[in-house]
Amino acid sequence: MFGLIDKEQIEQEYGNARKVYKGYGIDTEAVMKKAAGIPVSVHCWQGDDVAGFESGEGLSGGGILATGNYPGRARNGDELRADFEKAMSLFPGTKKFNLHAIYRETGGKNVERDSIEPEHFSRWIEWAQKTDIALDFNPSYFSHPMAESGFTLASKDKKVRDFWIRHSKKCREIANTIGKELGKPCVNNFWIIDGTKDYPADRYGHRVILTEALDEIFENKLDPACTLDAVESKLFGIGSEAYVVGSHEYYLGYALSRGLMLTMDAGHYHPTEEIADKISALLPFTENLLLHVSRPMRWDSDHVVLFDDVTRRITQEIKRAGAYGKVHVALDFFDASINRISAWVIGSRATQKAILYSLLEPTDLLVKEELAGNFGGRMAISEELKTLPFSAVWNKYCLDAGVPVGSDWLTIVTDYEETTLSKRNQV
Repeated sequence: MFGLIDKEQIEQEYGNARKVYKGYGIDTEAVMKKAAGIPVSVHCWQGDDVAGFESGEGLSGGGILATGNYPGRARNGDELRADFEKAMSLFPGTKKFNLHAIYRETGGKNVERDSIEPEHFSRWIEWAQKTDIALDFNPSYFSHPMAESGFTLASKDKKVRDFWIRHSKKCREIANTIGKELGKPCVNNFWIIDGTKDYPADRYGHRVILTEALDEIFENKLDPACTLDAVESKLFGIGSEAYVVGSHEYYLGYALSRGLMLTMDAGHYHPTEEIADKISALLPFTENLLLHVSRPMRWDSDHVVLFDDVTRRITQEIKRAGAYGKVHVALDFFDASINRISAWVIGSRATQKAILYSLLEPTDLLVKEELAGNFGGRMAISEELKTLPFSAVWNKYCLDAGVPVGSDWLTIVTDYEETTLSKRNQV
């Protein structure tokens, strides 16, 4: 036991913390209940370094890269599901699991991406029903011969473009089936690799082509109770440093004009930009937003999410806008240099901490000082809030959720590595 915090101590510290927060007008019981109902979509690709089940070659191309070779990577659906079951038993809150199309299970048959069907995800749906979680989805436009040119939906080669259009339509069918079967909306996120390493002569031409392709893909309207389509921008990638067809400005215009959800990834902007400020800028114009919470380090490096200032600012802005019902929170990182289950748990617990932290803020007090023009008072209260006994509320939240308190979860992951993950390297 690392944490050395017993139940009696947790309850005592929480009782004191509850009184402190009550002094600021915050009901910690109501806050914990609300936090427990906010879903966070956890990405499958942390469990196997974005390898998928198509071949043993793993990730290639697309401007993304998994670094490290920590032992115990999941090699199939059964291992990946078991690993995530272990991970999600170690963090609180409502969970979703986010799949890419390359995680289909075909029973050993060679099924091309433009021919995939809902049946190839039937085991995922059955597992989600059994574990009482929802699923999200993503078409996969990378690590494929038809993506070697660096272009997919924006390709000037009609054969290439048509292949990916067919793939996209199949993915919408799959997402819609997932949503119907599980009775919860499946968020279907579209991100393409398309771009160039150096300056192109025809930026506009590719964007016209992409617009036509997307219009064809989204021509059929689907029930939002079953699936929600989202489009994701990027600043640059490895091999697309000079030009990305689906830039922020492009997808901002496309999403708002077509009534789609816009995806904002924390690592897909200039290093000095944060998506926190963009949340309130977009909410007046859209019904939903999808956030990919990541941790960029000098570039879109997809480091494991931490309970840091940037993550807190993201959840703070969602709370202040009263938008937890409109903003979908998903994680997106992959670190192959550490225990992959630890990465899932660290990132998920950090995000859940940030959500809880945001809900504990007495925003009305800050707004009151702001409206009175007392900006010094606003600053003073903001500073005092930073040292309120948040950890006591977090520990109680974990205790009530039946997950480990403090760092006690590390022992469980270590045991799982010794009994399960380490044996995978012997096969």
